Amino acid sequence: MFDKVYDVIVVGAGHAGSEAAASAANMGSSTLLITMNLQNIAQMSCNPAMGGIAKGQIVREIDALGGYSGIVSDTSAIQFKMLNKSKGPAMWSPRVQSDRMRFAEDWRLMLEQTPNLDFYQDMVSGLIIEDNKIAGVKTSLGISVRAKSVVLTNGTFLNGLIHIGDKNFGGGRAGERAATGITEQLVDLGFQSGRMKTGTPPRVDGRSLDYSKMIEQPGDISPEKFSYSDVTKPLTKQRSCHMTYTSNLVHDLLREGFDRSPMFNGRIKSLGPRYCPSIEDKINRFADKDRHQLFIEPEGWNTCEVYVNGFSTSLPEDVQFKALRSVVGFENVKFFRPGYAIEYDYFPPTQLKHTLETKLVDGLYFAGQINGTTGYEEAASQGLMAGINASLKVQERDEFILKRNEAYIGVLIDDLITKGTEEPYRMFTSRAEYRTLLRQDNADFRLTPKGFEIGLASEKRLRRMEEKQNKAVEFVQFFKDLSVKPDVINPILEAKESAVVNQSGKLFKVFARPNIEMDDVRKIEEVEHYISEHNLDREIIEQTEIQVKYAGYIEKEKNNADKLTRLEDIKIPANYDYSQIKSMSFEAREKLKKIQPTSISQASRISGVSPNDISVLLVYMGR
Repeated sequence: MFDKVYDVIVVGAGHAGSEAAASAANMGSSTLLITMNLQNIAQMSCNPAMGGIAKGQIVREIDALGGYSGIVSDTSAIQFKMLNKSKGPAMWSPRVQSDRMRFAEDWRLMLEQTPNLDFYQDMVSGLIIEDNKIAGVKTSLGISVRAKSVVLTNGTFLNGLIHIGDKNFGGGRAGERAATGITEQLVDLGFQSGRMKTGTPPRVDGRSLDYSKMIEQPGDISPEKFSYSDVTKPLTKQRSCHMTYTSNLVHDLLREGFDRSPMFNGRIKSLGPRYCPSIEDKINRFADKDRHQLFIEPEGWNTCEVYVNGFSTSLPEDVQFKALRSVVGFENVKFFRPGYAIEYDYFPPTQLKHTLETKLVDGLYFAGQINGTTGYEEAASQGLMAGINASLKVQERDEFILKRNEAYIGVLIDDLITKGTEEPYRMFTSRAEYRTLLRQDNADFRLTPKGFEIGLASEKRLRRMEEKQNKAVEFVQFFKDLSVKPDVINPILEAKESAVVNQSGKLFKVFARPNIEMDDVRKIEEVEHYISEHNLDREIIEQTEIQVKYAGYIEKEKNNADKLTRLEDIKIPANYDYSQIKSMSFEAREKLKKIQPTSISQASRISGVSPNDISVLLVYMGR
């Protein structure tokens, strides 16, 4: 049936699998995407939204490299918000509310239009491995498909177990069966596996809610978009979300079911996401709080189905229903389906290289929740990188790795490979030590040249990015060159209660003041004339303002990043014998032996390896 040997087989078609298949195929590799249900490609299993704090930066990075998530997020958006706008630009994070059905449909259609990509519906039950090298996959129908590389993106499906109160049953998500066979085979090969859990809230009928009792949460007045390409446009109309709160009464009603909760009666033993706790977890951990926020998110433009963000739960369905009916605005709520928790197998990511290839099996890659992460965006970025590297390996080209000072994607993968994770890993801006450099507004400057170099981002994208970059650089120079007289600038400074000037000076210096904004300097005739004459759009104007106001911070962070790069350049030989270094702590030797870091910089980030251990290692390496 399959008489060809594929370059890349991708197992699973969630966010990780979809990006992996798209990137490998777009780089010219013959690719097969195998999934248990072709109707559920890129399914939003949890909330109908993309982006958010740090996650929005990841979507922008995927787009800048030539991935699809940014484009699909734009085409299926029903609301756009730039979060953290009151803080510095390093914290700004784009987020869209999505039309769940349109999101999956747009992904499917884009994949179908991608050359070099084939599809097949079946469950992969095993891997074909010859001499510690991947050679293909076996399906539940007994079909063998040969391949030079395989990317596993199994999500929550590996031995998935769904819990609702005292009921549990096998499943990868609601209404879909679990995947079996792969975990057992990998463990037999010497892989370490573990269990994690995640959960989801009830879905309800929006027609049964009283929105007049809730707080409306509209989108931005001037919405932006995710993709740097010109194939998408910002929204011209938006749907509002709403906010309401739980109460002590709701908490008491939920507590009545705690003895039947799989979280508290010991049936669920695995760890769930720390930063996305269930409602019962919140009540238990924050007993002093008498209410918690609930965000009421529409699932699309036309559907009446609603996602109750903040009410993730695995309590019995009758307890969920009774408690939710006591929430303001939910007095007459009707359920579409109850919330549930799901346990699934994952593989600690310290077993991977930075390319996401496994250390044990040549040509086998892991991406997404199989690596212990949570979130669509984290999964999609890993899928993109695994697809890129699987394709590069088959084409016998150099591997593609992003450093911590180059992308949030680089931070994410380095954290996973170097530190591992025992609970579902979620990206935050605080995890990135160079977040002033890794802003959402400059992802194209950082990554589109790299995407173009490996054959993923188009030349059109590169030229568009270069034009934007050049215009921003020229506009910054304009502010450095333009002198303004006191009688021109002082009225603006007085209006902002900022110290006036006594003599003419460069506008750059005044503009760099914290309380002076672009809208203020645009009152100067020459500035507005320059913007109009050079046809500058919002992206270039915003980019220029950031470059002027944060020039000092950006330069300082670049210098720190350069020091990191110097340590990255000191490579550690493969299979280095750490047991010979007796003057190093036993813990450090054990950790270094397990992780097998490729550089001194990576070694320094391993938990349990001290600066003294690094000094000793450098001496032994003859540095």
